[in-house]
Amino acid sequence: MSTAFEQGTLPLHADAPLVTSTAFETRMLPSERLERVWAWGMADSAMSYVYRPTTVAGIRAVFELAKAKGRTIALRGAGRSYGDASIRSEEISLDLTRMKRILEWDADKGHITVEPGTSIRDIWQYTIEDGWWPYVVSGTMFPTIGGAVAMNIHGKNNFAVGPIGDHVLSFDILLPTGEIKHCSRLVNTGLFHAAIGGFGMLGCFTSITLELKKVYSGNLLVEPISTSSLAEMMKVIEERESTADYLVGWVDCFAKGDSLGRGLVHQANYLAKGEDIKPAQTLRVENQELPDTIMGLVPKSIMWRFMKPFVNDFGSRLINAAKFHSSRLSNHRSHLQSHAGFAFLLDYVPNWKWSYKPYGLIQYQSFVPKDKAYEVFMRQILLQQKYGLVSYLGVFKRHRPDNFLMTHALDGYSFALDFKVTDKNRERLWALAAEMDKLVIEAGGRFYFAKDSTLSSSRLHAYLQEERVQKFLSLKRQCDPDSLLQTNLYKRVFLSQNG
Repeated sequence: MSTAFEQGTLPLHADAPLVTSTAFETRMLPSERLERVWAWGMADSAMSYVYRPTTVAGIRAVFELAKAKGRTIALRGAGRSYGDASIRSEEISLDLTRMKRILEWDADKGHITVEPGTSIRDIWQYTIEDGWWPYVVSGTMFPTIGGAVAMNIHGKNNFAVGPIGDHVLSFDILLPTGEIKHCSRLVNTGLFHAAIGGFGMLGCFTSITLELKKVYSGNLLVEPISTSSLAEMMKVIEERESTADYLVGWVDCFAKGDSLGRGLVHQANYLAKGEDIKPAQTLRVENQELPDTIMGLVPKSIMWRFMKPFVNDFGSRLINAAKFHSSRLSNHRSHLQSHAGFAFLLDYVPNWKWSYKPYGLIQYQSFVPKDKAYEVFMRQILLQQKYGLVSYLGVFKRHRPDNFLMTHALDGYSFALDFKVTDKNRERLWALAAEMDKLVIEAGGRFYFAKDSTLSSSRLHAYLQEERVQKFLSLKRQCDPDSLLQTNLYKRVFLSQNG
């Protein structure tokens, strides 16, 4: 009797009984599995065969199916990567969002163990009333922890606490060979430091244990600091990084002349024990949730429609200028803001990215050493203006190095730039990215695969020959000898060079 995988398919749910069959000799997969899978920025997509298991056995079954069919697999969480880091054209997409159980919670130590599909939102809502908050969160609360750890995400406090990987205590990972490895800083340490930040190319996390930050209030003390230039912004950040818990800068990329790189820095600090006279109230979930309406009247769900007329050069120039000038009025006026309100700015307007339709947006983020950052980022702004392709949103952060093999971090700064994609500007936009890449590479900088849409191996030859990259690719050959795990990003950046 032939096996289920020789018969060729899994059922609608990977853990349910098998119900259909196809010829063993073909690579065919069930057509009902085909879905269009989108990059979060909507500038790229792929038709993929999507499987959504709920157990480790279900993940293993998809691995076995892929091997039997000669297919590759892209691991996918919430799909919050701007580019093609979690999509694979005409292959298998392993969607882990149904594996979202909280497996263990120690409210005394602040240690939590979760399945990979658990979201950042699931965690903070579960732990905040006990007085714990994740050390590192992204600008949106909806990424999965599996995806966050695979990309080793950073937050507005990277300079102080490092990336999320610095707060992973241990994890279990299912390798494409079928073996499950338990990893920590004491056990399987090489794999521990490679899979964190390994963008899903070594195996699939099945459980992750994190340490959380003890907090004594649901609020942060936030101070806005208006800056007249990029030089002033960097000076403010350097002066405050030893005393701040969070620092993030917004940059107006339209400004020119002496105002080039002007913007606004936000510093945020935790409240000490006893400073909040009503911590039991501010730590309640309902006091953290972002409001659904504006002024209690206008549903935020429709706000992207009002934003759309401004998502163009004229409108964005106007909004950036208005934001800068209004920031002068609130300069140094500190206020209290909830953790969720400060952290998750990208969630204030649901589906704001739809205002970039029909072609979406890309985000270009580069990391440059401290001594080269000012020159590189000033030249990036000038290049944008020269090309007539100015970023509608610029976000500036301070970073510190870490010990992960494929880290994007360094002792320096990052600059994240949002660009609208149109049918007419795509070719010029990719050419602009290539010129900015050259500046970053010459300065010894790095890139962040969670955001990337434009890198190519031809431009990254020196980077790809780095010892750490070659060590990572060697480890991939050990963990994934059949190269089962692939994404469009991996193929674009690595396979054309190292295939």
